[in-house]
Amino acid sequence: MAKGGNKIGSWAFLVGVILAVVFGLGLAGGATPWMVSLVFILGIVVGLLNVTAGEVHAFLTAGVVLVIVASLGSASVAAVGGSAGTYLTGLLNGIQLLFVPATIVVAVKHVFTLAKN
Repeated sequence: MAKGGNKIGSWAFLVGVILAVVFGLGLAGGATPWMVSLVFILGIVVGLLNVTAGEVHAFLTAGVVLVIVASLGSASVAAVGGSAGTYLTGLLNGIQLLFVPATIVVAVKHVFTLAKN
């Protein structure tokens, strides 16, 4: 992903994934509004700083698939019920919280690039 020394984007991605998993699994005692906002903002930073022009198509494909599968998966897993269902649903929701804004930012940036050409 990040090239040319873009450490902020790399760290945002790493911290965002870790926080999405921790909050999604409920290991932090439940996600508070500021925690949710933090993961969402990290997703925006990832979208702004991590994806180069050559990576846009691969990122958008992977991002859209991940968001769709996580969304459908959380609905399916919720039907399972129990502790495992609760944890898996939280995990999938946490991943969506990071990747939805990142994917939207990359898509909007790409649309502007297409409009310029």
